[in-house]
Amino acid sequence: MAFAACPICDVIVPLTELERHANNHFEEEELAKDLKLSQQIARDMELAQQIALRPTSPRKNTDNRICSTSSFQSNFGDNSESGTSRCNSKTNDDAEISIPEKISCLVNLQLRSFYYKVEGSLMALLRRCLELERENSTCILSSYIDHFQSVESEDRGWGCGWRNIQMLSSHLLMQRQEAKEVLFGGSGFVPDIASLQRWLEIAWQRGFDIDGSNSLKNEVYGTNKWIGTTECAALFRSFGIRARIVDFGSKELESLYCGGNRGAEHVEMNSEAKRKVEQVYGPMDNFLQGRNLRRQQQQPITTGPDSQTRDSPSTSTSGYSNGFNGSAKSNKYGVKNIKGHDVLVDWVWNYFANEEFSRLDNHQRVTISKKTPLYFQHQGHSRTIVGIQRKQPQDGSKQYTLLILDPGHKTKALEWSLKQNFGWQKLIKRGVHTLKKPQYQLCYIDQGIANEKETEQMKTIDSIFFEA
Repeated sequence: MAFAACPICDVIVPLTELERHANNHFEEEELAKDLKLSQQIARDMELAQQIALRPTSPRKNTDNRICSTSSFQSNFGDNSESGTSRCNSKTNDDAEISIPEKISCLVNLQLRSFYYKVEGSLMALLRRCLELERENSTCILSSYIDHFQSVESEDRGWGCGWRNIQMLSSHLLMQRQEAKEVLFGGSGFVPDIASLQRWLEIAWQRGFDIDGSNSLKNEVYGTNKWIGTTECAALFRSFGIRARIVDFGSKELESLYCGGNRGAEHVEMNSEAKRKVEQVYGPMDNFLQGRNLRRQQQQPITTGPDSQTRDSPSTSTSGYSNGFNGSAKSNKYGVKNIKGHDVLVDWVWNYFANEEFSRLDNHQRVTISKKTPLYFQHQGHSRTIVGIQRKQPQDGSKQYTLLILDPGHKTKALEWSLKQNFGWQKLIKRGVHTLKKPQYQLCYIDQGIANEKETEQMKTIDSIFFEA
């Protein structure tokens, strides 16, 4: 059978299918334009109806739920009825509208994001293809995620950060009930970019990542501003979701890290408002102490006032606990003698390969992890890591390949290549040799919901730095 590359997306397709495949691109663009227009009309109608509501008539959403669930109210306070008639913060004096009122309005006005639903789920198709590979390898995959692609007429060129947030949100809403109850007011769906922009602005107004808010002039709604890992962390943390940041790069660039890599467009200098986590405790110690001891060197540092530990939150269900654990000793461990970005892929493997995976006494080619996907940031772009593959050649070395979903790829192209088991490697696999940027950031999410005390601590965005 003859094959040819699509002139639009470069995907390799059978020659007999090329014309139909290319036509689908034009149909998709037309659908996106119609969808954007219908969403704008729906938004205008919602705003008009909301402003017309009397204070005694609380707004209900499409599935007949009142503004917010009880668990959402417990985090943000009781949403007053009067707030439901003042939702349009752009046409009212913003200073006169309380944060609970803005939250109440946004819960009602947010729109579900459109995305192409893959039949049988994208991750199930990827798992099948990995299992069919002939090479001796082991793969670990996240359990579920929807792919949100950038749309030419909506966010092409600047929206990758928002699309990655949507992908992480799709996983949390499907896999974690506690997250589903608090995310986006308990709506149960992934909001569109405009709604996410408003959620981020509310997070800033509540004191999350003040430094990041200032760097973006306290406004993102209705703009094409680039966002990055810190904005992702701030948004999720505002719901009590334990989002953490890890930095990888050279020692010389360490001052640029600790949450300072903002968006895909540029890098901001670190400020006093951000703090670097000096201690790393819990499962991450497995990476620092136990993984590849020949390539890592333990460096204890004398305990001092600045290295005292704090009690870990009682609600934590994992060992990370915001970098602190009351039962741990106050030591810092440095990573040494790890060539290039091997330290990054080694960290990713250790992240997905938790204790349960290590205890498995089997030779499964593909294992499903309970861990969330990873927001993967570097200067110029951001993507989502959904798993990792390890090959072990006959010489005994280990070769790692990241498994990545890119918002810049078309979901239909991913689906087709996975169903045909042809060309998907070029779209999803990324080896260590492809990591050519000087610095990278990851955002991962721990289990559980933070209590009030921990949520207050999470307002300051911090990060853990690894020299690569």
